[in-house]
Amino acid sequence: MLLVLFIVLAASIAVFLFLVVAGRMLVNVGGDEVGLIERRFFGNNLPEGRVIAMRGEIGIQARVLPPGLHLLFPFLYTVRKDRMILVSDEEVAILEAIDGRPLDPGRIFARHVEGHDTYQDGEAFLRNGGQKGPQIDILPPGKYRLNTYLFRVRLVAAIRVPAGTVGVVIAHDGEPMAAARLLARKTAGHTAFQNGEAFLENGGQRGPQIEVILPGQYRINSDLFAVTVEPAAIVKANQVGLVTARDGNPLPETELVARTVTGHNDFQDASAFLESGGQRGPQFDLLKPGTYYVNPLMFEVTLDKVAVVERGEVAVLVSNVGAEPERMTPDERLTTGEERYVVPAGYRGIQREVAGPGVYYLNRWAYIAYIVPTTNLTIDWAVEAGLESEAAPTAAGTISRAQLFNPLSVISRDGFEMSVSVKVVIRVRPDQAPLMVAKIGSIENLIDHVIHPMIDSSFRNQASSSAAMNFMQDRAEEQAKAEERARDELEKYHVECVSVLISQIVLPQELMSIHTRRVIAAQQQEMFIEQQKAEKERIGTENTRAQADQQINLVSAQIGVQVAEQTRQKTIIEAEGRARAVELTGAAEGQRILAVGAATAEAYDKQVAAVGQGNLAGIEVAKAIAAAGLKITPDVLVSGGGDGSSSNVFAAFMAQLLAQNASGGAPESKAG
Repeated sequence: MLLVLFIVLAASIAVFLFLVVAGRMLVNVGGDEVGLIERRFFGNNLPEGRVIAMRGEIGIQARVLPPGLHLLFPFLYTVRKDRMILVSDEEVAILEAIDGRPLDPGRIFARHVEGHDTYQDGEAFLRNGGQKGPQIDILPPGKYRLNTYLFRVRLVAAIRVPAGTVGVVIAHDGEPMAAARLLARKTAGHTAFQNGEAFLENGGQRGPQIEVILPGQYRINSDLFAVTVEPAAIVKANQVGLVTARDGNPLPETELVARTVTGHNDFQDASAFLESGGQRGPQFDLLKPGTYYVNPLMFEVTLDKVAVVERGEVAVLVSNVGAEPERMTPDERLTTGEERYVVPAGYRGIQREVAGPGVYYLNRWAYIAYIVPTTNLTIDWAVEAGLESEAAPTAAGTISRAQLFNPLSVISRDGFEMSVSVKVVIRVRPDQAPLMVAKIGSIENLIDHVIHPMIDSSFRNQASSSAAMNFMQDRAEEQAKAEERARDELEKYHVECVSVLISQIVLPQELMSIHTRRVIAAQQQEMFIEQQKAEKERIGTENTRAQADQQINLVSAQIGVQVAEQTRQKTIIEAEGRARAVELTGAAEGQRILAVGAATAEAYDKQVAAVGQGNLAGIEVAKAIAAAGLKITPDVLVSGGGDGSSSNVFAAFMAQLLAQNASGGAPESKAG
């Protein structure tokens, strides 16, 4: 009996082992594996259109075997092991179901269903109405026991928006966009497009989205949403961002710039911009330095430089926004004589108030700034202007080409062409700058269209009424006339003329050569005259020097003259006395003595007339010296100018007389 029981038990064990081995009754699923089951026999057939079997149906089963040891009915099931789905931190899993209910009409993604444990319970997915096709839900990072027969899984990289960029989204499913709109309306609840079901359930629209994704990493169904990473609007220092809206209410015909709206957070909330009545086109508001996450499909940001007004300058602003000037009240209207387009703040036109030195965040679509220098500005018609007119330095930065010209070429009355270099110094007072802009537009226009033609015409007219040499010689007068005309003309444009200066007048070379020779000849003639004067003065000097050298002799001669004169007077007096005595003693004897005295006096007078009183005195002195035996002169000294004058004859006689007295011989005539 025991033996029979043992045999039966052994046979049962053998049969069991046979079933386990041959029929694969026991299945061991590893820790990172999943068991996919297929039922081959003894069950219901699949309903029409179904490809995945539920319990009791023949076919590949929707359920799977989790890790562990599983006992299955032998020969009824087959199991294929597959790896579990691993989604890393940088990935998301996008699924597509190959079985389930059909998609709703017009939809391309299956709707969300509950209770399937993130697609790990295939039977619950099908039982709860899961739809075949692309699934709107995704799998976040983790491990999943998925039935890879029921779900096709594709791992894709998570959406990453780097710093300084913005994610632009296009939805491939949803309701159609409203007519005349470029972007889909804002939808709530989708958590930066990571919840596709909430996006669709809340009425999300297909197409370009008005919302953007800020920098970060996002688990987004890339089949439902296409994300493009675009640079954020970065406005650097000394820049402004000018914004153009591509969508919004139409801009009125009379406006160039859209009106200001609030609440859009510097254009980063495009939906709020539209809800506040924002208008398409150039915007009045601008972006100051910073980083802005603006939807580039909605707004175009153009970078522009800030407006810098340097010292010695003002900015005249022309406003393209505001009320029309015709709407001004009488108190707001300008005084008589000012330009009509110069208006107070709030009106369209040239603003009465100017902007002083500083840095301004200026919207150049709304305001046009004309920089006007208020310090002295020099316009130069210079010789070196030929090549330097492209860009020449000035106190205000760089001078424009119009502020440096070639010298003026004018024709004189006598037909000579002259080159005239001129400098014109002007100044615009700050309070007059808006009026100047209203009159002529800009300082460049003033120079090109007023000052340059005026100066050119003025000097041409002045030169044509004067000879070339006279024009150059009357330079100060010509300069004064040009300055007076420039001052009168520039006052019409609210500009002050400081001065007009003639730097240089260049005459033709042939005329200058003739003038040079003429001047040289005149200078030579004056030089000769001066030389003659110098020679005469030198002769006088020599005479004075000779007289000084002979001063002792001259004094002796003068004393001799006085002695001779006294002797003559004595003789006359004696003669008269004798004559008086003779008269007393006898007329005849008196007459004789008187005749002798008169003859002696007459002889002295004749000697004076013959040789001169000075020479006669010299002779008397010489006789006295000779009688005394004194030697005061060289043996031979004869000098003279060669003109045969009496003084030269006397000099020769004196030389001979002195030589004779010294040597005791006869006089000898020597003349030099």
